[in-house]
Amino acid sequence: MNPGTQLTLDIEKPAGGGRMLSRHEGRVILVAGAIPGERVAVRIERVAKGVTFAETVDVLSASPDRRLPGSDPKCGGDVLAHIDYGAQLRIKTEIVHDAFSRIGRLPLTEVPAIVPSPPHGYRLRARFHVDGSRIGFYREGTHQICDAGATRQLSEGASEWIASASQLLRDAGLSGLAAVELTENVSGSERACHLELHRGATARAFAPLAGGLTGLSARLSDAADVVTLDGTATVTDHLPIGEAGGGDQPLVLRRDVRSFFQGNRFLVSPLVRHVLAAVPAGPVVDLYAGVGLFGLSLASRGREVTLVEGDPVSGADLRRNAGEAGPHVSVENRSVESFVGSRRFSRLVPEATVIVDPPRTGLSPEALSSLTAAAPPRLVYVSCDPATLARDSRRLADAGYGLSTLTLFDMFPNTAHIESVALFGRVT
Repeated sequence: MNPGTQLTLDIEKPAGGGRMLSRHEGRVILVAGAIPGERVAVRIERVAKGVTFAETVDVLSASPDRRLPGSDPKCGGDVLAHIDYGAQLRIKTEIVHDAFSRIGRLPLTEVPAIVPSPPHGYRLRARFHVDGSRIGFYREGTHQICDAGATRQLSEGASEWIASASQLLRDAGLSGLAAVELTENVSGSERACHLELHRGATARAFAPLAGGLTGLSARLSDAADVVTLDGTATVTDHLPIGEAGGGDQPLVLRRDVRSFFQGNRFLVSPLVRHVLAAVPAGPVVDLYAGVGLFGLSLASRGREVTLVEGDPVSGADLRRNAGEAGPHVSVENRSVESFVGSRRFSRLVPEATVIVDPPRTGLSPEALSSLTAAAPPRLVYVSCDPATLARDSRRLADAGYGLSTLTLFDMFPNTAHIESVALFGRVT
């Protein structure tokens, strides 16, 4: 079987990454652009060890869940855009179920609840690639720039800024721009950008791109320092974290365009409220705290919180945001591995709830080993990858923890990504 070979396949079930699983003569084939239950004609894209990748070229028997995608489904990870939104949620739930059963060897006894999102204009943060004057996402599997605005993930304001910035690059004949990081606050009233420039580019030449932004910064690939070109490349969020309709003061967070933050403007407050509800009375240790989203939400309710963040950019935002929170809040600007192996963590943890929101790779073996050795009574795990969550859940189960609840948040509609919040309690 070689690239270009065409086959007719029956699609069995969803697989991670947005493709669907089928089989041909015992070989697993992962198909893009299909839906479980369909019969499709496919073209082989590439063959890897143990698995083959293919794309749909014709739908011979369509699912009732099929719809027109509205844009190029391979642009910006929009790989589920051809599927009705309700079916997308079911598919993502199946992917989580499969990961826990197959990778974690922890079959779920109940279907986890999933919180939906409006499918368009949800995205708060994005990184764009640049080719000449074109700014956009890469089309899947290529270095071809595709129109990020057409995916409708971005706000209208963000799409308009990209279009105007591309026009300015063309008109001014500017070159040397490699990538653009963009962030907005939840309300969309503030927008900041950071430019990554090729070696030899003149940073100040890109200052005109600041139109429509609260701030613009840049860094050359061969330099360590960041240059501020205009304003301040930060945004400020005022997040309602009390019960819907309640009168609680919003959480105020200021964040640099380069800092990590949850990506969905519609679900960030519901996600925080869910985590708050999962944390009982007592002290809290917030690992991978970012700019303080979860930990400072708890601190605003008078809780004793220790926040740990090793990234220098997010860590600086965290320390600033925590500055007026009071003496019951402590910030540790160091790696999670360093902190969970410390005596201070050992002293804090016997009565504490630990929150972890690690990167897509999940908890490192060192962090997980130190964490389970300290044996906190409760752990709230916020995950952006079902496979690594399932892997770490197995390790937690082996260390004496039981999974109490699992809730899903569809932070990136039409993509293959799903956010999970898992609550673990120590049972042995």
